[in-house]
Amino acid sequence: MLVAVGGGAAVAILLGVYGREHDPAGQALFTLGFSGTINMKAWLASVALALGVGQVVLALRLYGKIGSSPPPVWLGPVHRLAGTLALLVSLPVAYHCLWSLGFETDAGQARRYFHSLFGCAFYGAFVVKVMCVRSRRMPGWALPVVGGFVFALIIGLWLTSSLWFFQNSGFPSF
Repeated sequence: MLVAVGGGAAVAILLGVYGREHDPAGQALFTLGFSGTINMKAWLASVALALGVGQVVLALRLYGKIGSSPPPVWLGPVHRLAGTLALLVSLPVAYHCLWSLGFETDAGQARRYFHSLFGCAFYGAFVVKVMCVRSRRMPGWALPVVGGFVFALIIGLWLTSSLWFFQNSGFPSF
């Protein structure tokens, strides 16, 4: 468990240091057809959140917390696919956040400061989750706790970015 947490902490710290120390470009590389970078980021983050909700529901079903019958055999692969898609959808968002905006260190800008913390912590926690899934030596409580933490970070990221954007720019704002 210590190796997994150490690996995740290293990823989170490295992302934060990179975001803080490089000179933010202040511009987008691509928008994937959206009218602007922030629109793209808000919608992709919303897709990642929806996939995260799906991940939680699928995990609850896989571990017998919902439903009375045994889970179908296809549920595990669908759960992994949803997690993979959530990560892939989040990568353009994170790339633009780190490359274009950097890491906000001004605690006076609370929303952006916490968003920066949540973003770096999310990828670190994701590393811990993958290591928990791959290890046979993890305690039984580790995966649900780490998975819940990853989900909580997705919610924090969405609340400090997409929700703010939709409230200030109007919904749907493509």
